[in-house]
Amino acid sequence: MVNRTNTRERWLETGLRILAAEGAAGVRIDRIAAKLGLSKGSFHHHFSGADGYKRDLLAHFETLTIDALDRAIDEAGSPDDTRATLAKLTDLIAPGPNDLYRPELEVAVRAWATWDPDVRAVQARIDKARLAALQRVWRASIDGDDEVRVAALLPYLVAVGASVLVPPVADDELKRVYETLLRLVPDA
Repeated sequence: MVNRTNTRERWLETGLRILAAEGAAGVRIDRIAAKLGLSKGSFHHHFSGADGYKRDLLAHFETLTIDALDRAIDEAGSPDDTRATLAKLTDLIAPGPNDLYRPELEVAVRAWATWDPDVRAVQARIDKARLAALQRVWRASIDGDDEVRVAALLPYLVAVGASVLVPPVADDELKRVYETLLRLVPDA
């Protein structure tokens, strides 16, 4: 018997890979099915049509990106030391499965959000959640909601900007940028 969750997950992960490589226009059921070696019947077994797949794909992306940052912050284990937490996050900027820096996917979703209101709503929730997570990190060092927000915006805008450059900033170079920014973080 085929594992439904595993097959569904494969549909979603392959959809994200195609989205990152080709943009929203590339996310077509027939192309994803061919890459997976599955039938369109398998697709319909897991999703309620193209709109249902789009909704589930976006929800999957939203969960991955928000959870990756929240998990990384939690695992940093330094809630009272902003610099230590940000240093540990900086160390995670590397190729791998951590989902913290996937520039091609970030660009594809942001581009899609410029013309699709459903995607724009998802992107707005992601940005809000990521900034809230970074604000939690900065609260240990800075007083005042406005100042905390500005401090959280700095690393976030660097990450977004690094992903939209053509080509995107490489992991190792982005890591060096963040190491430079770490020197600006106040002592705990």
